[in-house]
Amino acid sequence: MLIDFFYSLRTAKLPVSIKEYLVLLEGLQAGVIDTSVEQFYYLARTTLVKDEAHFDKFDRAFAAYFKGVETVADFTQEVPLEWLRRTLEIELTPEQKAAIEKMGWDELMETLKKRFEEQKGRHEGGSKWIGTGGTSPFGNSGYNPQGIRIGGAGKNKSAVKVWEQRAYKDYDDTKELGTRNIKVALRRLRRFAREGNELELDLDGTIHGTAANAGLLDIRMIPERHNKVKVLLLMDVGGTMDEHIHRVEELFSACKNEFKHLEFYYFHNCVYDFMWKNNRRRFSEKHSTWDVIRKYNRDYKLVFVGDATMSPYEILQPGGSVEYNNEEAGAEWLQRLTHAFPKYAWINPEPQGVWGYRQSISVIQQLMQQRMFPLTLQGLEGAMRLLSK
Repeated sequence: MLIDFFYSLRTAKLPVSIKEYLVLLEGLQAGVIDTSVEQFYYLARTTLVKDEAHFDKFDRAFAAYFKGVETVADFTQEVPLEWLRRTLEIELTPEQKAAIEKMGWDELMETLKKRFEEQKGRHEGGSKWIGTGGTSPFGNSGYNPQGIRIGGAGKNKSAVKVWEQRAYKDYDDTKELGTRNIKVALRRLRRFAREGNELELDLDGTIHGTAANAGLLDIRMIPERHNKVKVLLLMDVGGTMDEHIHRVEELFSACKNEFKHLEFYYFHNCVYDFMWKNNRRRFSEKHSTWDVIRKYNRDYKLVFVGDATMSPYEILQPGGSVEYNNEEAGAEWLQRLTHAFPKYAWINPEPQGVWGYRQSISVIQQLMQQRMFPLTLQGLEGAMRLLSK
């Protein structure tokens, strides 16, 4: 079984060796873990993966080999898990869904506070309490046009906040592209200059020098040409972006290959007062958005990558972030960034046909002055032409 697991990791192009595999076997023989799959996962990752850049590949290969492996949410607040145990899943007609009224932002927050004060036990299938399988705006596995998801998995993409600690993964910048189309599109954004040591043959100069030297070979060398374009790449990660991981990884890999001067950061849904460069350390290693604005010059091309699919509150409302109480609205930070970097564009992996049905996408389009492009060959070419002007 473990031999097949080892080969599955090699098939996934992870640099694991026989020596590391033997260390894993030694750990198992020594009894350092019990029989749980979760503990085996951590032991295998510790012994087999030597670079955290490969963690994402390892997680995929592990999940594919040990089907059904899942992580358990770590709640940041003490919401009794018994309240969230799902035993039914409600099915509503379109008429019934239309009859459910939305709460406004302030009413939603105030009502949740009251529910925590009043609720004493588990509820299921109702319309008021924190529970599962109903039409209440608080809980999971039911339906409400605008609520706060507590535990469970996203279903209708209508939650304005998520009550759980969420784990994201870095995009893999070594992803091997199946096509060169993305690279070709990115090459429209180029400004070459010669720099560095003289390593490249100057053919024209050598011909002219040899001719002027009465036929005696006069070899001329010049510095190599490099793309001088500077790119600041801000990428949405987690949530609805999980559906687009493969395509965004292709874009990320192509950017790292094409642009020598590339800086990147992650955000979730909308940019607020901080970003991060490593998703496993996003709470301990935050980068202030103000520091990012001050650090890079105005000649950087600013590229956002995200599906812009969220509650409009996350963009327009202080405290609207699904993860924490942001003091200023996301729209304020987007405007500061686009003011600091006048050459900017937004790349959206969502099909362009659905843009008109997502209110948040329309809001982002307005903030971006309609500089939003689909993650297609034609869309990338359009974005690169805009940024190169």
